Amino acid sequence: MSPRVVLIGLPGSGKSTIGRRLAKILALAFADSDDLIEAAAGRAVRDIFAESGETGFRDLERAAVLAALRDFDGVLSLGGGALTEPAVRAALVTSHVAVVLLHAPLATLVTRIGNAHTRPLLADDPAGRLAVLADERQPSYAEVATLRVDTANHTPGQVASLIAARLHERTVRS
Repeated sequence: MSPRVVLIGLPGSGKSTIGRRLAKILALAFADSDDLIEAAAGRAVRDIFAESGETGFRDLERAAVLAALRDFDGVLSLGGGALTEPAVRAALVTSHVAVVLLHAPLATLVTRIGNAHTRPLLADDPAGRLAVLADERQPSYAEVATLRVDTANHTPGQVASLIAARLHERTVRS
């Protein structure tokens, strides 16, 4: 068993919001890797960052994502930095699951995340950090993405419907 579809992208790209809508369209369960991490650790993501740093968080994230890739059958939304872990990228590639990269221009992402007070990696300088993360993470996203969808100028429902249609097209052609 493995997820039917995995959503990846930068913070603010819409992974959680679109993932929930996509799961409803596809009549599947939805899981967000940050929620899985919080459930396993019994702490909020921001507390994990504060107490264990990014390295501690990434260790928990890697374990949660690998378990979900093995045991979860639904729509899985990954945190923006999950693909910084080589083991996660390798597991996605070998799983042959559809991996959808949600993309939006940096200006759109900055508007969506606002002051980023709930996002530990962005809190001090959201716009600047997002630009850096975009440059750092783009190669990893490109390595695993099987579909790329622009989320700017579309509602989450429109994007979810588009993804569902594209997944259906892939299934029909297979």
